[in-house]
Parts: sequence; C-alpha cells; structure tokens
Amino acid sequence: MRILLTANITPFLQGGADYHINGLHNALQQSGFETELIRLPFKFNPLEDIQDLMGYCAGLDMNRPNGISIDRVISLQFPGYGIQHDDHWVWLMHQHRAVYELFDPQKADVPLGQLREAIVQYDGRALSSAHKVFANSQRVADRLKQFNSIDSTALYHPPGYAERFRCEDPLPYVFYPSRLESLKRQTLLIEAAQYVQAPVKIVLAGTGGQYANYQQLIRDCGVEDQVILLGSITEAEKIAYYAHALAVCFVPYDEDYGYITLEAMLSSKPVITATDAGGPLEFVTHGHNGWVCEPDPQAMAAAIDEAFYKPLVSHEMGRSGRARYAELGISWTNVVEKLTAEV
Repeated sequence: MRILLTANITPFLQGGADYHINGLHNALQQSGFETELIRLPFKFNPLEDIQDLMGYCAGLDMNRPNGISIDRVISLQFPGYGIQHDDHWVWLMHQHRAVYELFDPQKADVPLGQLREAIVQYDGRALSSAHKVFANSQRVADRLKQFNSIDSTALYHPPGYAERFRCEDPLPYVFYPSRLESLKRQTLLIEAAQYVQAPVKIVLAGTGGQYANYQQLIRDCGVEDQVILLGSITEAEKIAYYAHALAVCFVPYDEDYGYITLEAMLSSKPVITATDAGGPLEFVTHGHNGWVCEPDPQAMAAAIDEAFYKPLVSHEMGRSGRARYAELGISWTNVVEKLTAEV
C-alpha cells in the first residue's frame, strides 16, 4: 500500500506533535508501507494566511499526483484533512483550538469570528467526507462530536522512547516537564509551593513564552527555595528525573492527550492532575494511580503533601499506573493495524 501522510510544520516551534507525526511515519515505513510525508507550513497569524492554506488544501487532489497512484491519504492536522482523495482517513490530533474550545465570543474580534465560521464549515465538509475518522484521544473525539456532530474513535499511541522509562527510589521532589505556556498552568504549582508543608521541591522543566513571568511569580510568592526552573533538558535527563520523582504533576487546561501522563505511568509514578485537565483524565483515576484535584493551588499542595507523607500509598499508585498502561495495549503496531485496515 502506498500511503501519503499530511501534517503541519511551524518552523522552529517543536513539541509533542512532531513526535506524533514522525512516529507514525516511521512506524508505517518499518511495517513495510511505502510512505511519504507532506508537512504544510502553518502560521497562526495573519488570519488570512490560515484561510489561504484552507483553500489550497481543499483544491489539492492527491489521488494520482504526477500520474503516481496513491492508495490512501492519512491526515493528522487542520487544514490538511481538506485534501481530496478517494480513500482519505483522518487521525485527528486536534482541531484549530482558537475557534473551538478556546474561543471566547466576548473577547473575539470580528475577523476571528469570521474565521471561526469558515473553519467550522470547512471541518464539517472535510471530516464528514473522510472514510474513517480516528482521534488522538477521547477528549479530542468528544470535542469533534460536540462542535461538529462527527463521530470518531480514540486511538492512543505511545510517547517517545517508551521502552527507556524506568522507576528508581523516589527523592523529595515532584516533576513537571512541559512547555512553559499559560495553558500548561505551571502557575498552579508555583502558587501551591506557598502551602506545601512537606520538604518537597517542585521541579519544572522546559522552556517557553512564560519563562520570565514564572521567574517573577516565584519571587513574588517567596518560593525561590522550593521551585526549580530547569529550563531545557535532554531526553536522558528527563527520563532520570521521572525515575526518581516522588510524583509527576500534569495540570494543563483541557489537554488534547498529553505524553506526560503516559511517561509517568511508564515510570511507575503517581500523577497529580486537575479536574479540568482534559486528556489526562482518560488515564488517571483519583486514589488509584494519582490525584485528580480541583485546579486550585491549595488542593495541589495537599496532594503533594500526601505523596510525601504516605510513601506506601504513592508507591502503590505508581504500580497501578504502570499496570494500567500495560492493560491499554498502547503501541505503534496497534496504530498501524488500525490505520491500514481494509475499509
């Protein structure tokens, strides 16, 4: 089977999406499929560029480009799923969030409102015409049903270097590796440090647009001795921090999927997350393999204290998380089987 993948690229802005895209490309090739990857240059602004790219994709027929027959197109991102093909499948990472769950009609200006109308119509046409629609997670599937009335099936995939994660004796810190951005809500943990009673450090790894603001917030809260901003770290360092963590924190707002939850489970570490975290709630059960708290600094602090003062409970939660990951059967082999099945 000859397969064409479509996805986006935002130059020099890298994240989990790149592993998802490249991971699928590599898995298909390793399974013997002749596979090409098209990455469309995506810009968030100006808004007109988004509509131009939508128009380009909608007019692109990839059944026989240059006389070469393509058996299946699998699209991962907006607006590439608007490309034309007779056997077009979609594995949706997420839609253009700014016009869906993050859209605030009270704050949106007229151009954004108009873009929203155009994208909702575009998505409805493109996604309803796909032969099969999978979603990155159940949360993404739920949004697609809520906003576009389109059914899809959640299809999970493993994080990068899944086989390398390990569990070592815990040290007195909790770990949160992620981009330092508002939606990741590291502010909850920085503010929680004011209420933590246990002698536990909060270790934040990653870079991003909120780095300077987080530095200032740490100073304002007077928690310089409790919160550590590591900045950029290597994969080996990240895996080591997971291995020795007391618990892993992942408290984003309405996350699509989130590798951090899965990486914590592979490391046999309990997860501290929030009731509105989205994707992590598909894997974390309160009291079983972690804590699901209100998105409140004091609630986060209480969970961190419990992780320290109840080590046996924390250890058992970590074991439960690892067992839960195994039960789910998450693998690239499963993904490839689902995406290359006969119609």
